[in-house]
Amino acid sequence: MNAEDFLSGKILLIDKPLTWSSFQAVNKLKYILKRKYDLPKKFKIGHAGTLDPLASGLLIICTGKFTKKITEIQAQEKEYTGTILVGATTPSYDLETEIDATFPTEHITEELILETTKQFLGEIDQKPPVFSAIKKDGKRLYEHARAGEEVEIQSRKTTIYEFEITRIQLPEIDFRVKCSKGTYIRSLAYDFGLALQSGGHLTALRRTKIGDYSVENAISPEDFEKEIKNEIQ
Repeated sequence: MNAEDFLSGKILLIDKPLTWSSFQAVNKLKYILKRKYDLPKKFKIGHAGTLDPLASGLLIICTGKFTKKITEIQAQEKEYTGTILVGATTPSYDLETEIDATFPTEHITEELILETTKQFLGEIDQKPPVFSAIKKDGKRLYEHARAGEEVEIQSRKTTIYEFEITRIQLPEIDFRVKCSKGTYIRSLAYDFGLALQSGGHLTALRRTKIGDYSVENAISPEDFEKEIKNEIQ
């Protein structure tokens, strides 16, 4: 590979590590490529769909002229696997914040769990978490939330194509979900807990697919760096 390959455009499949922001992953690749190929200062690179720092998995990074494909890639359906912990909620709907309330779980059976998933198939109304990057009144929702400000969040339509329970070891429930663009899995975890007449929050999340792109074909930023270092120009 050479500089022209990345300027003309490449789609890079990265397995984003836990705790990294998507922005960090893009910056890491940008630094690696610029250092290796002496690319221009205004070299274009961007990701097709943010992954939270507490989520791992597929992050699609586009370079050069392929940054024009970002909107098209983002619009494709996504697949995730993860774990919901029932019996407790957090303000962020995940592990970013501390537990704020606990709920009974004695009544939750495997049958109830499997029956409840059916409520979430197809088009559903979903409210994004207050700890999200959506803008309201010129500020991101998480900025309002961290400042202790109450904000009214509008629900939005999203589509769940598949919702499969893969392990039940209460209070943990593992799942695989295939959904449309704009679905918040944290909100799904919270709403699922409510539907079980309890509470729930997300304790693990991994993005496995975006359209036909799979995390099985992705590499870590460290492995990408090794590959680029070993490239002969």
